[in-house]
Amino acid sequence: MLIVAPSLPIVGGQTVQAERLLGRLANVPGLSVELQPINPQFWPAIQKIKYARTLVTIPKYILDLILRVRSFDVIHIFSASYFSFVISPTPALAISKVFGKPTILNYRSGEAEDHLTRWRSAVPTIRKFDKIVVPSGYLVDVFGKFGLHAEAIYNFVETEKFSFRQREPFRPVFLSNRNFEAHYNVACVLRAFARIQRSIPEAELIIVGDGPERNALRELAGALELRNFDFRGSVPPAEMPKIYDEADVYLNASSIDNMPNSIIEAFSAGLPVVSTNAGGIPYIVEHDRTGLLSDIDDDAGLAANALRPFNEAGLAGRLSAEARNEVSRYTWERVSEQWVELYRSLAKKR
Repeated sequence: MLIVAPSLPIVGGQTVQAERLLGRLANVPGLSVELQPINPQFWPAIQKIKYARTLVTIPKYILDLILRVRSFDVIHIFSASYFSFVISPTPALAISKVFGKPTILNYRSGEAEDHLTRWRSAVPTIRKFDKIVVPSGYLVDVFGKFGLHAEAIYNFVETEKFSFRQREPFRPVFLSNRNFEAHYNVACVLRAFARIQRSIPEAELIIVGDGPERNALRELAGALELRNFDFRGSVPPAEMPKIYDEADVYLNASSIDNMPNSIIEAFSAGLPVVSTNAGGIPYIVEHDRTGLLSDIDDDAGLAANALRPFNEAGLAGRLSAEARNEVSRYTWERVSEQWVELYRSLAKKR
């Protein structure tokens, strides 16, 4: 099996899931799996120059595909949306077709509906893949609107790396763990936290992430006169369990989303989840049972939900206990058979 996906230094959910999948599949008897990065690393000096990096990386990626695809039985292609869809999965699909290799489109973007609506080439291209796999029921429904049949195989979290604990005493220490991209709307988290601090002056906020919104977010934090906040920057996934353990409430305010790994990780660590209801989040968080949901970009609603566990006795413990029961759906043990069966069924069709 050849997995075509981003790798470090690209940081994000696709990279994390690809690395986890590679590591676990390596231990499955009868399967041999390798990675083809969409961002092959070479010529370090060039890699530091934004547009030059793109100009040399794309031809190298395509050449790697031409040389490697013929040696594999199934090509598993990770995909985001928009221009990324054109430059990454589309060449992998075309080259796989030349060599007669079955393909899996593993589409993972919360922007799917807008992408499939606005980019006319997207749906005809997607129809050419042998299988479409998405990580959520939400994307199954989105693809269905366009007459595309997708199968859901959930993201999995290495839950054994997270220490579940009930927060007693329950402290006003909040965690945000999303990259600083506009659609993750970390600005809404900061505005909500300003409201939280008006009610709980000693409240703390740990902010993990990085990206193009970095300077704007720091300026906003200053303008809001926030106290007790800690910008940690980008943190390697292996170090995240101890950061979840530092916090008592997980805050998320994304405007566009699919199935954030960070919410499942918060479930695993025992943090009550307070989030917006963007995209696929209501498919994994049930309001008032496994978490608390507010409308998109509603910092007042997000803050009000974040304060509820401090005003309603037993709410935090109930939310985290219910969420812990959900975690079993997102373990390797639950999804491994689906992946292995899919690979073997496609390999037999060659």
